[in-house]
Amino acid sequence: MGFENFGVVSFTDQSKVADFVTYLEQGKVMATKCKKCGKQFFPPRADCPDCIGSEVEWFPIEGPGKLATFTTVNYGPSGFENDAPYTLALVDFPGDLRVFGRVCKEIDPAEIKVGMELKPVPATPATDRIGYEFRKP
Repeated sequence: MGFENFGVVSFTDQSKVADFVTYLEQGKVMATKCKKCGKQFFPPRADCPDCIGSEVEWFPIEGPGKLATFTTVNYGPSGFENDAPYTLALVDFPGDLRVFGRVCKEIDPAEIKVGMELKPVPATPATDRIGYEFRKP
């Protein structure tokens, strides 16, 4: 499986970290970790820019994390224009891991506060593609 089934708009169908989509289909949101220096990556990377290592291992993003910042998108870019408004978030997890993604629409925007706990879960948007979003734990 490649990236052709990921997200709302997909610009590539192949990637060195295509297993990310396979894991989403299995109900897991995963990140990668460099085996040499221990740096964690999301979105997943197959090569470490810190130590130039190419050996990584997959690990699940265990929640919850803490919301660091967020914004509400009122006018979506191409491919997302019919989905606005929606909220984007940056969530901090243990191990110096930050994950960027959407907040599920079931969470009332008035409830969203910096510091709240969120967890990433696989989700299928209005299309037949798979992605992930943040939900309350």
